[in-house]
Amino acid sequence: MKNATFGAGCFWGVEAAFRKMDGVTATAVGYTGGTTRDPTYEDVCGGQTGHAEVVLIDYDPARVSYDDLLDLFWAIHDPTTLNRQGPDVGSQYRSAVFFHDAEQEAQAGASLDRLRRSGRHSREIVTEITPASDFYRAEDYHQQYFDKRGHARWS
Repeated sequence: MKNATFGAGCFWGVEAAFRKMDGVTATAVGYTGGTTRDPTYEDVCGGQTGHAEVVLIDYDPARVSYDDLLDLFWAIHDPTTLNRQGPDVGSQYRSAVFFHDAEQEAQAGASLDRLRRSGRHSREIVTEITPASDFYRAEDYHQQYFDKRGHARWS
């Protein structure tokens, strides 16, 4: 098993998308990339912690590749909007790949280069690729938020 961590706006929809992917064995939503220890949702939404809302993914590399995870990451959000996804505004909603090892860093960089060359986006891609840091699990009511509320998203 391996881990992957992505920030692509509000973590509810991002988690729902990755949970449907074959080879993803577990997900957790939370916060990473900031300076405050043990932040709460309110802390992160206040914009002063530096954290991003993220999804931590456990996956089986024999069933799904990191490149496949990256492909879904690029598909489910707009990587050209700085600190924003749809109506959600703030650095906690930034587009980010938090890599766990040198191999993931290289793959994320290559994937970003392919996306830039593809011409799919007319604006600059602002996604950050940065080392994974401490992950703080979000409050229980955020975990599998759409599943708990019967919302069919990312089907």
